[in-house]
Amino acid sequence: MAAYPSLDDAFRALADPSRRLLLDRLNARGGQTLGELCSCLDMARQSVSKHLAVLEAANLVTTVRRGREKLHYLNAAPIEEIAGRWISQYDRGPVRALADLKTTLEDSTMARPSFVYTTFIRTTPERLWQGLTDPAFTRRYWNIAFETDWRAGSPMTWQQRDVSIADDAQRVIESDPYTRLSYTWHSFTPEWAQTVDIEEERRARLASERRSKVTFEIEAVDDEQVRLTVVHDDLEPGGLLGDLISGGWPRVVANLKTLLETGEPLPEMRVAASSA
Repeated sequence: MAAYPSLDDAFRALADPSRRLLLDRLNARGGQTLGELCSCLDMARQSVSKHLAVLEAANLVTTVRRGREKLHYLNAAPIEEIAGRWISQYDRGPVRALADLKTTLEDSTMARPSFVYTTFIRTTPERLWQGLTDPAFTRRYWNIAFETDWRAGSPMTWQQRDVSIADDAQRVIESDPYTRLSYTWHSFTPEWAQTVDIEEERRARLASERRSKVTFEIEAVDDEQVRLTVVHDDLEPGGLLGDLISGGWPRVVANLKTLLETGEPLPEMRVAASSA
């Protein structure tokens, strides 16, 4: 079983300039194969492969299989943890510079077709599945509930705050309990935009983009740890939704992780829930 990556692993991985260069390349364009990365770097294929293995072990790089290809993505989760759980304890200008690295690493969806985010949660696959599907959970960390039977092909109705979003194109794509869940993204209705305070021009732009889908991949690491990978696919290249979800998914996953590990959502979600 793979060991749970620590902040020490992330710092050690970032200490090597060649590995930082690889992260720069993936920051510029996610979803590259080993061959593509080798073609733009003055490094032997074996060296690139070894550096990628270190970055993946530190959870700074995550991978997705597409047929025979293994696509590599920069994963901002460790930087999120460094910034949120460690840097925030200090109030020094030089240390704050590291927070800019988090922003840089997350701002990587403009030129890629998919958003990929991986984190580790101290829970079980069964409990994580419940956290992704049970309205009693999703409302607490996401302010969203789903009406569906979670069978492949079944329709989904989204409930966000007081708004119901129904559309025949909102469907469950895959449903393999405790392992994999995939569904299409919701429709951007005027009622939804009013609820989340998005102006009509931005809503119309979102509505004009092709419908995307999200996939959750669940993998037990050991008896106490689960690896969760969120893949948001079929994004409009250069579209507005890619910008929105690049900041949204890390917050949603952090809220889910905190709820499952502590029994309580993040403070901002408790405030939102009390005012909803």
